[in-house]
Amino acid sequence: MREIKKIEESLTEQQYLICPAHINHYGRLFGGQLLKWIDELAGIVAMRHCGCTVTTAAIDNLQFRAPAYTGDMIVLRGWVTCVGKTSMEVRVDTYREALDGHREMINKAYIDMVAIDCKGNPKEVPEIAIETQQQRQEWEAAQKRRQIRKQNRQQQ
Repeated sequence: MREIKKIEESLTEQQYLICPAHINHYGRLFGGQLLKWIDELAGIVAMRHCGCTVTTAAIDNLQFRAPAYTGDMIVLRGWVTCVGKTSMEVRVDTYREALDGHREMINKAYIDMVAIDCKGNPKEVPEIAIETQQQRQEWEAAQKRRQIRKQNRQQQ
């Protein structure tokens, strides 16, 4: 029987201060920089969940809602939404945080991570305990995204 973990066990939050090196030629946070931070955080969330090395399999939803600028504080918050046998879907929300603590969501992404053993082969991951209605809704939506990813792979 597979181990079962609570979603909160792998919940991870990371903060960054946007510096001039993170800015594109439009004066906004470079999307590639944000993607790097999102991928790193998703990897940490997934490793916390499965207790082993992981690799990114897909980033199938990345929505930019608002820009961020030099001097803004960025907060990334990630958690596991769904697991398969060897894969995990991780949601990472990105916020711009004001000095008073108010957060505005500027990005949402879903990343498909795969657990791997020391030889690089996929490894079984713990299941997740669904404890709230919101977690159930996220899990159901993740099942739909998983089916779409599967269909897309078959079409390639």
